[in-house]
Amino acid sequence: MGQDVRSPRGPRCIALVGPFQSGKTTLLEAILARTGAIKNAGSVDAGTSVGDATPEARHHKMGVGLSAATSTFMGDSYTFIDCPGSIEFAQDMRAALPAVDAAVVVCEADEKKLPQLQIILRELEDLGIPRFLFLNKIDRANKRIRETLATLQPASRVPLVLRQIPIWKGELIEGFVDLALERAFVYREHKASEVVALEGGDLDREKEARFSMLEKLADHDDALMEQLLEDIQPPRDAVFDDLARELREGLICPVLLGAAARENGVLRLMKALRHESPGVAETAKRLGASAQKEALGYVFKTVHLQHGGKLSLTRLLAGRLDDGATLQSSSGEAGRVSGILAVNGAHDTKRASAEAGETVALGKLDAVKTGDTLSGGKTAPAALVQIAPTPPVLAMSLAATDRKDDVKLGQALLRLNEEDQSLTMIQNPRTHDIVLWGQGEMHLRVALERLRDRFGVNVKSQPPAIGYQETIRKSITQRGRHKKQSGGHGQFGDVVLEIKPMPRGSGFEFHEKVVGGAVPRNYIGAVEEGVVDGLAKGPLGFPVIDVDVTLTDGSYHSVDSSDLAFRTAARIGMSEALPQCQPVLLEPIHMVEIVCPTEATAKINAILSARRGQILGFDTREGWAGWDCVRATMPEAEIGDLIVELRSATAGAGGFTRQFDRMAEVTGRAADQIIAAHRVAA
Repeated sequence: MGQDVRSPRGPRCIALVGPFQSGKTTLLEAILARTGAIKNAGSVDAGTSVGDATPEARHHKMGVGLSAATSTFMGDSYTFIDCPGSIEFAQDMRAALPAVDAAVVVCEADEKKLPQLQIILRELEDLGIPRFLFLNKIDRANKRIRETLATLQPASRVPLVLRQIPIWKGELIEGFVDLALERAFVYREHKASEVVALEGGDLDREKEARFSMLEKLADHDDALMEQLLEDIQPPRDAVFDDLARELREGLICPVLLGAAARENGVLRLMKALRHESPGVAETAKRLGASAQKEALGYVFKTVHLQHGGKLSLTRLLAGRLDDGATLQSSSGEAGRVSGILAVNGAHDTKRASAEAGETVALGKLDAVKTGDTLSGGKTAPAALVQIAPTPPVLAMSLAATDRKDDVKLGQALLRLNEEDQSLTMIQNPRTHDIVLWGQGEMHLRVALERLRDRFGVNVKSQPPAIGYQETIRKSITQRGRHKKQSGGHGQFGDVVLEIKPMPRGSGFEFHEKVVGGAVPRNYIGAVEEGVVDGLAKGPLGFPVIDVDVTLTDGSYHSVDSSDLAFRTAARIGMSEALPQCQPVLLEPIHMVEIVCPTEATAKINAILSARRGQILGFDTREGWAGWDCVRATMPEAEIGDLIVELRSATAGAGGFTRQFDRMAEVTGRAADQIIAAHRVAA
């Protein structure tokens, strides 16, 4: 290829993304082996891969966080960011993507994974990141390549442009034809492909497929269009230039073939990355970074090592960074770099400095967080990237197994949140439990494993408490009296309370209509406090809401009355009155919006109905071909593990958001079961 003489664009950073179990980590192993970074490719199943090297990833045999590894190819340095494929761990991918020069989308000819592929491609399209599609496991293909491409095309908003076609030998693929290079290659397992003569039927197929590729390129190149119309063969260098330009401008997504497990197609992919993907200067421009001499970096991942402290994985976008340098962050904090490490899976090596384009881990930047922009200048830089955490969909209530580990648990959860901003911690004000919110069942399971194995905190978990409340249907007037004599000053408080139900959502109101000083004004505040105490736990066992209480009368003792006595009297009055007010149980109802592939909409409707959901309607998801958006109201108690069933029905691609809507009455057997369960738990 004539392009080998082009000057390198500095160290490159490439993301490996794709649906769950499409072979991203296997491709990383193949790249590292073929470029000489490791002697032999490792295996995910055997637990010997450079990527997915954490204990949790090894245990589950899947990516549960991103991995980074660096290698050189034809004199250029490449850092590959292997991103998890599961939607539950997508926050790592979303944080890392802005920093990369290009992405390799690893996928296979599996129609079931099309929605997952569409989610990933949409992320890349919205960020303007150049992308190749690597059609993996081509050795297992049972469809013609054009059929496969037609299946995959709906996932991409730009044309998928076939760069290679397979060479078939019976029902098996034995090699490929490079349509840009116009050469045929036969695969050799764990070795470079062998060039063979292009002849016969393969030559005819190549001409047809090449013309189809050129037609798509000509949509954005008038000169090429004229050449095709006049039946003139365009110069090969011009074709490569078009491929590179249209890739970088996001006009096309080139498709390459291979089988990562056999290391087939890897060198051709590396050559495409070398010649066609942009360099760090173009990436910095895409992010809106102004030209500067000082070091400029973007932190895309935070890691807390068990014994090595905090590391900030950073892409250096400009300048040079020396160990010991002081950096300003976009969050307004400054920090001194204590250690620069080259990234290569779990084996990091120390370095004295880093140059623009390199991806490194920076030590001990305690105040820096994922998403921060760093600068070696005198002032804090503007943030180049804003990454909103993905809304959580599943929760569990946590408590340390040993109460003396409570503080340790709080610190460990803060560190977990630094590493993964899609985890959210909330203190339940009623139960005082810590509620951990995440992206799914596996996401939370891995979080608990990290708490135990890395931070040494054992926890017990259970479903979070539902925010049941109660209200009343009947008005009543009740006297509350507290009298206690035990030598010396006694206690005396006497109140008459008028208690009325209020419309749903009104909350609580307190009034007083005392005449003639029956209750001195200085005790009225204490009466209100006692009423609030009485509403904290009603006769059904839950907080009472939507109640109006008016203090109408009472009496006092000039010596024995006090704030405490009147507060106690009011609480007694409320506790005696509420059981007579026809108490009724209320449950929280949420507005739920589910996004799902259209073919799964009927299943989603059935799931919602089975969970007492009221379907309000559905529509096509705006801007997403082949997706629907279903709106419904649903009791909070039924939302708990909704995401598990939803993901099962949508091949792992569906998601939902929720928002509190109102409190609604629960009566009959359902209410009896909730009240009984609450009393047992208490």
